[in-house]
Amino acid sequence: MNGGPSGFNNAPVTRSFIIASAVFTVFFGIQGRSFKLGLSYQDLFGKLSIWKLITSVFAFSSTPELMFGLYLLYYFRVFERQIGSNKYSVFILFSVVASFLFEFVALAILKDPTANLLTSGPYGLIFASFVPFYFDIPVSTWFRTFGVRFSNKSFIYLAGLQLLLSSWKRSLLPGICGILAGSLYRLNVFRIRRAKFPMFISSFFSRVSWPSLGNPPTAPARNLAGNVPSYTTRQVERTHPPRVAPSAVEPSEDSVAMLVSMGFDQNSARQALVHARNDINAATNILLEAQSH
Repeated sequence: MNGGPSGFNNAPVTRSFIIASAVFTVFFGIQGRSFKLGLSYQDLFGKLSIWKLITSVFAFSSTPELMFGLYLLYYFRVFERQIGSNKYSVFILFSVVASFLFEFVALAILKDPTANLLTSGPYGLIFASFVPFYFDIPVSTWFRTFGVRFSNKSFIYLAGLQLLLSSWKRSLLPGICGILAGSLYRLNVFRIRRAKFPMFISSFFSRVSWPSLGNPPTAPARNLAGNVPSYTTRQVERTHPPRVAPSAVEPSEDSVAMLVSMGFDQNSARQALVHARNDINAATNILLEAQSH
């Protein structure tokens, strides 16, 4: 389960955020200042450390947090593919600002000038992403290990739990604030889910070249043939034989566009919707199952 095709196709904003997070973390790690990045009551209400406010959005305070954090950010690129880079940029900004406001209130209530209460890193964005992950990403497979039932989503939840408890109280509070921020976005407060940045925002990130990542040029959202292996359609046909005539269940164009925006091939998406009788969740399961073969 990797959130669609590998790489950063149709996810330029996620790519830039991950690179910025890695660079900031390594930079402060080399200087030995990683453990000084966490926010405290004194930073906000005393010294007003603006540089900490900025760096705490990107830089993790330890290597394990960096590994789990970048893994989750990379997986959650599926949401940028789903809603588009312009809306996803709004989601990032809203998650970061809203989670920071929650943290600000929490520090004001606790009023401990000596404690470094909050760890640094994009906890707000990561844990805000768990809200749409819970509601919008369907379970495609189930399995048992030592008698315990797991789904293919369990690995993401376990990685999130590890990150949430990585610094215990210092990471627990930012994680909770991120979940609250994601819930507000899900509830569409101030109609935030309709907001999006101008097209030049995503165009800027799309033009940025990162040769070291080996990322191929981003294809338009409606032409993703080649992003998914050519055998995907054949796998769909073999795994889920037709139950009704295709003419009887004409796929919705909106449903096809939704699956294409998540990174699936247009023909495969249409075929899966035919087999799933235009049920987008079932079609997603079919496509993910076909890719796993």
